[in-house]
Amino acid sequence: MNFIDYYQVLGLDKSATEKDIKSAYRKLARKHHPDLNPNNTDAEEKFKKINEAHEVLSDPEKRKKYDQYGKDWQHAEEFEKAKSQRRSQPSGGSYREYTYSGGQESDFSDFFESMFGGSGFSRQQGRAKYRGQDFNAELRLNLSEVKETHKRTLTVNGKNIRITIPAGIEDGQTIKIKGYGGEGINGGPKGDLYITFSILNDTPFKREGANLYKTIEIPLTTAVLGGEIVLETLTGKVKLSVKPGTQNGATVKLRGKGFPLYKKDGFGDLFITYSPKIPVKLTTEQERIFKELEQKGL
Repeated sequence: MNFIDYYQVLGLDKSATEKDIKSAYRKLARKHHPDLNPNNTDAEEKFKKINEAHEVLSDPEKRKKYDQYGKDWQHAEEFEKAKSQRRSQPSGGSYREYTYSGGQESDFSDFFESMFGGSGFSRQQGRAKYRGQDFNAELRLNLSEVKETHKRTLTVNGKNIRITIPAGIEDGQTIKIKGYGGEGINGGPKGDLYITFSILNDTPFKREGANLYKTIEIPLTTAVLGGEIVLETLTGKVKLSVKPGTQNGATVKLRGKGFPLYKKDGFGDLFITYSPKIPVKLTTEQERIFKELEQKGL
């Protein structure tokens, strides 16, 4: 695997703080986001590297491993285990400490040989199997697309992968596709593929979990006298009865008319907030009526 200097990708050095990393990521992600650079494969590739760098460097544990082992950071636990095993063997050989210094590519096999080369073990005995690297991908969808379970074909590292996207998946949620990561070392198992979802809200509703929210205007006369209105929901039109004397900000709950529950049966609720529409210009007759109401203290 080619080495990628994550610090260089974000334009930072190894002394960067968490705040520096977050700030650099936001700035570069906005600049190279595919939505702002349509049909620009170079920008798309940079965006992927920026996300990959941020994922590693923003996680203290992953960053610690990356700082020590470079491109082989995902094998840090195996390295530590190998060193521990080497220390437990009879003397007769030596090993050098493996620490990533940054800016150059280091090879796992060279490190492994430096651990076991002088110990009396054969090279075949020393070739332990190691799990492949995990891959990370982002999938952008509209909110209206995830109101139902559906299948989607993704292309990851040149391979087409058919996945099922459950209804109700959240923005920023990550799912794991087992065995679709990098090839293992020395015949070890493949890594996994982690897909993070970026959900764009293309509906007139605000979403919070499985619940939906919307503020709608109603005629002032309907708010005062009551009546019926027709409302468009995600699952079709419904009729609502508005009570006489409905106040501005009054909210009603439509049970089961919200968003699908993730990997569960059922739906959340839809909350509708009323906003009576105040007329901007009154006719002479309307003005007369309102003055009469005012005189009556209404």
